[in-house]
Amino acid sequence: MAEHNELGKLGEEMAVEFLRKDGYTILTTNWTFQKAEIDIIAKKNNILAIIEVKTRSSLEFGLPQDFVKPKKIQLLVKAVDAYVIEKDLDIDVRFDIIAIHKEGKSFVIEHLIDAFYHF
Repeated sequence: MAEHNELGKLGEEMAVEFLRKDGYTILTTNWTFQKAEIDIIAKKNNILAIIEVKTRSSLEFGLPQDFVKPKKIQLLVKAVDAYVIEKDLDIDVRFDIIAIHKEGKSFVIEHLIDAFYHF
């Protein structure tokens, strides 16, 4: 596996652990619909959190969250619509980003709630 894939997988694992500690229930990870993949679908209270995880080895080329582009947002919206319909859910949906970057030998995790809107 390429080094960046391993870093991405590690970031998703750290994000899941971070969310669980913050009281979220993880419903699924890496849920796919057509060309879209949702990294983490979690629930807290009556909110369905759709979470995109971005992990970077440094901030040299920008913040991790800056790499969530409009095309990715469109794909996420399509995918979550399909998920909500498939599961027959009546719930508020929120889009978050968990941005992770390496700082020395450890990682910094930032949870951006309502990171973008679907309209």
